[in-house]
Amino acid sequence: MRLTVKWLLWFTGIGIYVLCLGGVFYYNLFKWTFDEKLKKDITETVRVYAPTMRNGLLKNPKIISFGEYDIMQSLVKDERIASVLYLSRAGTVRWHKQSRFIGMAWADFQKDYPPPTDAIGQAYLSKLPKVRQVPKEPFYEIAIPFSVRGEIIGIIDVLVSKAGADVLIGVAMRKYIFGAIGVLFLLGLPLYFFLHHFIISPMETLKDSVETISLKNFDLRFPSKKDEIGDLADAVARLLNKMKIEIDGIVNRDRKYKDAEQNWWRSLLSIIVPGNEYVIVVDENNNILYANFELAGGGDAKNIHLLDVVDSQQQNLLRLVGQAFETPNQPVEGETVFRNQSLNVKVLHVGEMSEMNRTLIMFYPKPGITM
Repeated sequence: MRLTVKWLLWFTGIGIYVLCLGGVFYYNLFKWTFDEKLKKDITETVRVYAPTMRNGLLKNPKIISFGEYDIMQSLVKDERIASVLYLSRAGTVRWHKQSRFIGMAWADFQKDYPPPTDAIGQAYLSKLPKVRQVPKEPFYEIAIPFSVRGEIIGIIDVLVSKAGADVLIGVAMRKYIFGAIGVLFLLGLPLYFFLHHFIISPMETLKDSVETISLKNFDLRFPSKKDEIGDLADAVARLLNKMKIEIDGIVNRDRKYKDAEQNWWRSLLSIIVPGNEYVIVVDENNNILYANFELAGGGDAKNIHLLDVVDSQQQNLLRLVGQAFETPNQPVEGETVFRNQSLNVKVLHVGEMSEMNRTLIMFYPKPGITM
C-alpha cells in the first residue's frame, strides 16, 4: 500500500475519531446549555409574574384575579409551554386551561390526571422551584411555589416542551459537523502538501536515482538534503561505495587469479607440449585462458572466445568438445582440420565445480606427417 494512501486512511480515521469524540462532548454541552437555558427562561418568566400572582393569592385564595388570568393566558400562548396548572394554598385548582377543573380539589384532580413527576410535591416540601424530566417524553415539569413568611400560598406547575431546545441542539450539531469537516480539510491540505513535498517526492527521486545504478556506474545522483531523507540517501551512497569497492576487489582478484593461472598453463604446457603441436585451454565460459600460438589479432589469450579461434563449421571438433563435457576427466580423441591442417585432436574436460571447469584441447600431427 502506498504511503500516501496509508496517510490518508490514518488521517481520515483519526479525524473521524476526533470528530465523534468532539461530537459527543459538544452534544452533551449543547444539550446541557440549551436545557439549562430553557429551564432558566421559564423560571425567570414566572418570577417576573410572581408579585401579581402572590397578591392575587393573598387577596382572594378561591377566585383568580384578572391580572392572574392574563398571566395564565400569556403563559399558555408561549410555544415552549405545553400546559399550566395553578394551585391555591387551599389545595384547589386555581386555573387550568380546561375550566371544568377550576375549583377541583388537588386530590380529586390527581385521580383523573396524575402528575407526570413528583415536582409539585418536592416544591411544596422544599419551598423551592423544582425541575423534573418527564420519563420517556421530551418534557420538563417545573413546579414553582409562592410563599409569604415561609408559608406556601400557591404553586404553579408548568409542563415545558424540549422540542425547541432539541431543534437548537440539532442546528448547533450540524454547524459543528460542517465546521469540524472544514477544519479537518484545512488542516489536512497543508499536511498533505508537506508530506508530498518533503517526504513522498524526495523518496520517489531517491527511488529513481537507485534504479539508474548499474554495475558500471555506482554513483547515486541525488541532491544533498539535510534531513532524514538526505541521511537515507547518504547511507545508500555509502553502501554503494562499499559494494563498488568489494566488486572492484573481486574483479581484480579474479583478474590476478586468471593471470596467474595463464602463467601457470604457459609454464607447464611449454615444457610438456612439443613445439609442433597446438594447445588451447578454455575456462568455464569457453573463454581462452592460454594458447601456445598467436591468436587472431595478436597478443595473449584474454577475453577471446573459443569460437573466435575455432570456426563453428568445424562440427567434428565441436562434437568432440561436447563429448568431453559429457565425460569429464576422460580424454576424447578424434580428427579435425585446424589452421588448414588435418590433425589429430585430444580433448580433456576437468573440474567438478562450474566456476572451476577447464577444457584442454590439444592438436598434434598424424603419424608420419610433420608440421
